[in-house]
Amino acid sequence: MFKKILNSLIDQPLLTSLFATDFFILLFHRPPFLFSLLMLGALMAMCMYFGQKLALFKV
Repeated sequence: MFKKILNSLIDQPLLTSLFATDFFILLFHRPPFLFSLLMLGALMAMCMYFGQKLALFKV
């Protein structure tokens, strides 16, 4: 499972760097409220995209 996640992150370096940057800015920097809402929305969209792309728990 971890190998599949790492391979997916390596295959898409732009989205991975955007995801990591967005996450760490929200975690440590505390941007203005409206900007943080926009960044949180982008983070959620990237999470949903990676979740759809990985499909770890296919039945």
